[in-house]
Amino acid sequence: MLYLLASLTEDWRALNVFRYLTFRCGGAILFSLLLTLWIGPSMIRWLKKLQREGQPIRTDGPESHLTKKGTPTMGGLMFLLSATITTLLWADPLNAYVWIVLLVTIGYGMIGFGDDFLKLTKRNTKGLPGKLKLAAQIAIGVIATYAVTRVTPEPLNMQLAVPFFKDLLIPLGWFFLATGTFVMVGASNAVNLTDGLDGLATVPVMIASACFALIAYLVGNAVFANYLQIHFVQGSGELAVFCGALCGAGLGFLWFNAPPAMVFMGDTGSLSMGGALGAISVITKHELVLAIIGGLFVIETVSVIMQVASFKLTGKRVFRMAPLHHHFEKKGWAEPTVVIRFWIIAAVLALIGLSTLKLR
Repeated sequence: MLYLLASLTEDWRALNVFRYLTFRCGGAILFSLLLTLWIGPSMIRWLKKLQREGQPIRTDGPESHLTKKGTPTMGGLMFLLSATITTLLWADPLNAYVWIVLLVTIGYGMIGFGDDFLKLTKRNTKGLPGKLKLAAQIAIGVIATYAVTRVTPEPLNMQLAVPFFKDLLIPLGWFFLATGTFVMVGASNAVNLTDGLDGLATVPVMIASACFALIAYLVGNAVFANYLQIHFVQGSGELAVFCGALCGAGLGFLWFNAPPAMVFMGDTGSLSMGGALGAISVITKHELVLAIIGGLFVIETVSVIMQVASFKLTGKRVFRMAPLHHHFEKKGWAEPTVVIRFWIIAAVLALIGLSTLKLR
């Protein structure tokens, strides 16, 4: 809503700064960080009072996790609340792309909330039935992707851009609905699988958000898009503000989630943040680049697929435990060692992903 203050520049010229996307993105980062730090303590107290025994801990997991018993979950609520409020305050409320991303973020967050709530009330690690959760994710993904195709100009709205090639666009027609939905659902569940250690998913989400803040800004600017020979999507630059809000909320959440964690993100946070990244990549026509920038999430997901496929086909496991971060814990790596090394991998992959902007 602060964006609308720019309309008053005739009376107060200082308000003209709210026209600048870079200013509002920076403001969103700082505001979201401070908001998360402010609401964090009271929310953690409320979650502890609500949950009593905290998140159920897997008995077949690494032994060190048993010490985390009693730690509350659903901490993603502060992540979700802070990012949403910040976006509504600092982004252009008339931008359709902002509302589409918020739809995915809040929708997936509510699915995650329901999953976390059932885990707590039933005192097990299963939560919502898998088919029901997947169906809800697909439904939201289809609605969001359809909305994107209606807002994005033709013929770009139903084409898939390929990185490293400046003019290569694959026309998908209505199959783009399935592609966009797959990206959102896949990204959501990939972040969810990565969220297994204190701070492990938070920093890679922030790294990916920072990358897509830059991508959204460049894609939404005709001059920069033409210079870099990437596809210009008018209005998509406003998503840089949302990405800034995610970064700020991530920094604030990490204050409480740093080991030893005072609160866990839960599916409430991981599903919503992953879905948001997927939606942004679809809008900015960088769906395939998300697989590079978010390569850590892809690696974690592939490790689970390999483990399940190997066990069903041969009766043997590829890893000591999946997802991959648990495998290294089982090998004797300390939790902070796994987390920091995975952060480094995420940063390297993000740099590789950003290189696609220039390597054409």
